[in-house]
Amino acid sequence: MHVDTIRFVKGVVRWDDFPDDGMPEIAFIGRSNVGKSSLLNMLVGRREIARTSGTPGKTQEFNYYLVNDRFYLVDLPGYGYARIARTVREKWRRFIGRYLTERQPLRVIFHLIDSRHPPTALDQEVIALMKGSDIPYILLLTKSDKLSGNQRTRNLVRLKQALLSLGMELPVIFTSAVDKRGRVEVLQWVEDLVNS
Repeated sequence: MHVDTIRFVKGVVRWDDFPDDGMPEIAFIGRSNVGKSSLLNMLVGRREIARTSGTPGKTQEFNYYLVNDRFYLVDLPGYGYARIARTVREKWRRFIGRYLTERQPLRVIFHLIDSRHPPTALDQEVIALMKGSDIPYILLLTKSDKLSGNQRTRNLVRLKQALLSLGMELPVIFTSAVDKRGRVEVLQWVEDLVNS
């Protein structure tokens, strides 16, 4: 799939503000500072479409980007950032959970996890939430350029064992915004699911 055009459409903080045009939505979720914005920029071949920051918790809304006038990439707020008030974190947790389980135009959820570390407790919460969901759900292991081949293999085996203990088998793709690893595979999933 080739990205010809992409533009930021809106940031959403309330359910009633989500687009109502029914266009397919491709969601990206992950903890704060997992590299979501960098990965999105790499996938679409632009430098600064998604706003990147060294400050965890920068994305505080659902950012909608219209691609090729055909579908939306949706950059969800990063979760797990400690400086956000607990009540605000809880509100976003419920809102994100509702989006992942109830949003009709949603075609696929890409869940970003740092390839260097096991899934956090919040990562595991998202994984458990998606168990049994009809929406395709794919794990993207970010920052994989920082690992050796042996480390990638070891971490993948550990992750798949953890998933099996939950009774889940999921597609897993190593990605890197630095060396563009995983770009072709992710865009192929997007193409297939937008057209399904």
